Amino acid sequence: MNAEARRDFLWLTRIAAVISVGALIFYYRQGAILLYGDAVAHLNIARRVFDSRTPGLFQLGTVWLPLPHLLDIPFVVNGPMWQTGLGASIPSMIAYLFGALGVFRLVSGLASRMSAWIAALIYALNPNLIYMQATAMGESLYLALFVWSAVYFAEFVRDARDEPQRARTSLAKCGLAVSAAMLVRYDAWFLAAVIAAAALMFLWRLGPPARSLRRGLIAFVLLTGLSGGGFLVFNQLAYGNALEFANGPYSAHAIQERSKTASMPTYPGENSLRGATLQFLKVSRLNVAEGLPEYMLFAGAFIALLAAIYFSRRYLSWSVLWMPVPFYVLCIAWGSVPIYHPEWWPFSYYNVRYGLQLLPAMAVFFTLACELAANFFSRRAVTCAAVLLIAASYFSVWYKTPICLREAQANGRERMALEQELAARLKAIPSSATLMMDCGAHPGAIQMAGIPFRRVLRESNPPYWEIALTRPAQSADYIIAFSGDAVDRAVHLFPQGLEAVATIGTPGQAKAVIYRATHR
Repeated sequence: MNAEARRDFLWLTRIAAVISVGALIFYYRQGAILLYGDAVAHLNIARRVFDSRTPGLFQLGTVWLPLPHLLDIPFVVNGPMWQTGLGASIPSMIAYLFGALGVFRLVSGLASRMSAWIAALIYALNPNLIYMQATAMGESLYLALFVWSAVYFAEFVRDARDEPQRARTSLAKCGLAVSAAMLVRYDAWFLAAVIAAAALMFLWRLGPPARSLRRGLIAFVLLTGLSGGGFLVFNQLAYGNALEFANGPYSAHAIQERSKTASMPTYPGENSLRGATLQFLKVSRLNVAEGLPEYMLFAGAFIALLAAIYFSRRYLSWSVLWMPVPFYVLCIAWGSVPIYHPEWWPFSYYNVRYGLQLLPAMAVFFTLACELAANFFSRRAVTCAAVLLIAASYFSVWYKTPICLREAQANGRERMALEQELAARLKAIPSSATLMMDCGAHPGAIQMAGIPFRRVLRESNPPYWEIALTRPAQSADYIIAFSGDAVDRAVHLFPQGLEAVATIGTPGQAKAVIYRATHR
């Protein structure tokens, strides 16, 4: 890396760091960093690995992949950092910074310095990403690893003919990035297959020079296979089912089956390739712009993709960034992964953040469109037009409020209101008392109250949990039951020795009742 590139990296690091810290302060003061129920769950999964009745790595659970929780652990050991949620924001913020640097490096490898800056700023200034990186959600971590996977794959393709040693190393580094990403989101499992197939095809077309690069491909396959195989082994050891994450009671399919109602037996795009494509592309555009700009930014990126395929194949390695399109289309159509947004039926919010997965592709390929347009028009005019369009796009997002934040507000405010009220009641319980509670739906109440999980008997504590459901009064000093949950059913089956001391109810949420054991 030359001196100019180092200066650019340093300046971009400063800009991204200021944005990241500023966003954290702003959204923390707004009480928004824990609006996502998933963010609270991620935070508490990390905590219960070392703070639990049954601590250990099996507390990581399944379905959600383990790397985000493992990275959160050092930051949630501290009590206040856990209670406030700030601890789990730190890895997300660091990943955001590295993601911006990755976009810059990817574009600067084949395009101009100005194009690299435009692409990096499209990525770093995205309002939805700015919000998500301030939370415990895994989007910024996955995007950073996704971008760096594309960086190393592009460098492998670029250097394969002239610098095979460097190309081999780049493919091995790509394997490291992808294998780490495979422990963050399942998108990367599909990504691993795509890159492996693309690398194999590239080596086949390269001919005899490819022989010296085979070790790089072998390293890639071994690294990604280790991640995927390791997670399967974990599931087998923990649950006796290697595919627990795919067909267990908390899998996407099981959750969607439980969510079906007579009035809504299906969701938009289910069993429809066309409908799923329209749904995903729409939510992807809504993550970068709203109104007319959403079509212009996406159209520019898509035209550049077509140009890379047909006219400018030196940029073709970047097309791996479009991998989220087939992955999410297949997931929506046949993988029980619904996406709802407020502009189409059912006019609500669910999984709109998945649209952020296409942000790197839009940033890089819109910039490529500008790079190609500069061959026909004034570079200054093209740059000015690009800046105006990006400014209009992001202004439209800020004006309407970032859609990821709107999703969090729509789905999280009522939950947080209940958890805050319940936490206030739990704080009054003696610090020596033990509790029994199914924390699956409302773990935030225990967290906000600052009660260590080692004092809480919960659903992640087998076999003690199953025993406690048959004798709740003898299992804890206080029992917290939510209407319809396992504890509520146990209390109604075995009410002896229990006295209701408080009832907490907020609009739109299941009522919670606190019982005290009168004789243990």
